[in-house]
Amino acid sequence: MKILVLADEESKSLWDYYTPDKLEGVEMIIACGDLRAEYLEFLVTMTNLPLFYVPGNHDAKYETNPPDGCINIDGKIVEYKGIRMMGLGGSMNYKQGPYLYSEGQMRRRILKLKHQIYRKSGFDILVTHAPAAGYGDMEDYAHRGFVCFNNLIKHFHPIYMIHGHVHKTYKHKFKRITEHPSGTKIVNAFDKYIIDYDENTQNTMSELEMVWKLMFAYI
Repeated sequence: MKILVLADEESKSLWDYYTPDKLEGVEMIIACGDLRAEYLEFLVTMTNLPLFYVPGNHDAKYETNPPDGCINIDGKIVEYKGIRMMGLGGSMNYKQGPYLYSEGQMRRRILKLKHQIYRKSGFDILVTHAPAAGYGDMEDYAHRGFVCFNNLIKHFHPIYMIHGHVHKTYKHKFKRITEHPSGTKIVNAFDKYIIDYDENTQNTMSELEMVWKLMFAYI
């Protein structure tokens, strides 16, 4: 399955110069935050594809005017065509406002999802705005990644983690894809990128292993 992933900057290619052939074969869109609602609504209207999103640290307007026709997966696990997506929007709390969290607050958000993780027998794609600590983040506090994302990946081995927040335009060595030691592929969705998702590689765990991890794993 081809999945279009987006974050942080509206693509002129898909908005100002959109043509249907540019997304030929794409079956789903995932947006990782800091994108105008109008842009996401435009893509849903033009492509007639499902669009799943998490909010970024600059998406305070989503609280009163969320993007119409799009599916908010922040703090949830949702499934589409057999692919289980876990959403955790927001970034480090470097200022006052919604969608900004301390390390402890983000960890508590993950803990609230333990029952959903169990019911879904895990998840295949972790969708976030901020990166995991040490994997595509930056040294300044505002762009620092979450340690708890590393713990989550380490214990539950999703096929992909997709994030935004760190722009290609920053003075930073931008890397589109990084592989976590657990085997998870970490993708920076800045601007736009298409993932060719292998539907035969679903992340599976035995019930006993799942219970053990949820009871004792530090996430």
